[in-house]
Amino acid sequence: MPVTKPRLVATDLDGTIVRSDGTVSDRTVAALARVEECGAALVMVTGRPPRWMAEIAAAVGHHGVAICANGAVRYDLRTETVLHADLIEPEVIARAVERLRGIDPELRFAVEYPDGFVFEARYNLGRWDAEALGGRPVDGEALTGRPGTKLLAFHPSADPDDLAERAGKAVGDLVTVTHSSGRGLLEMSAHGVTKASALAAFCAEQRIAPAEVVAFGDMPNDLPMLTWAGTSYGVANAHPLVLSAVTGTTLRNDDDGVAQVLERLFPA
Repeated sequence: MPVTKPRLVATDLDGTIVRSDGTVSDRTVAALARVEECGAALVMVTGRPPRWMAEIAAAVGHHGVAICANGAVRYDLRTETVLHADLIEPEVIARAVERLRGIDPELRFAVEYPDGFVFEARYNLGRWDAEALGGRPVDGEALTGRPGTKLLAFHPSADPDDLAERAGKAVGDLVTVTHSSGRGLLEMSAHGVTKASALAAFCAEQRIAPAEVVAFGDMPNDLPMLTWAGTSYGVANAHPLVLSAVTGTTLRNDDDGVAQVLERLFPA
């Protein structure tokens, strides 16, 4: 536990404060509100694109800032607008796709933008994307013709850890490779862009040191942020790599593990 109250709380969403049924509990909402009532900053740091943030913005009363797309997008929860985006240039997307097709022809691709996404016909849309507006299927050069916040590569049967390792060797000099789910879905941002890089930039602007930050997460895309923050917690359902890297653990997302820690840090 930190000796003093942190000045900033950074938390992942899905699998960390969002439950398996897609909801955020009343207890967690109250704990998050308590952070700001006590004068600390609260930043949601997520792999989600901005278009998936409406429910989260409503849950936190439309205030604060989120870091989306694994660090590529800074997003204003009050106005639900993009403040800044670090983009992957089209030629980099094209080179990464070419190399990845070379290591496994079963990969199929999608590209995220600050305001939507495109995907190949073979790409397997998840529940959120299937319901989202702004997506359209593309072929050929249309996939790589515009700068994007995230390049996604889906494999129908690959182990995500193994796939991420192979992809990192193939394209790690072009983009930052990570994953955040139990299926074969890779998430790639511009080279050097991570949850940690974006959070560090935000904290520098606010003159907040890493030692004054407590962070929560559950998956490999959270690792840069969790190892950067002075204090870090993995929920009990976290990936083994996360549990071996954090300074503390808490209960599962479905058992309000983050709320439990925040209630200790910021007592009523």
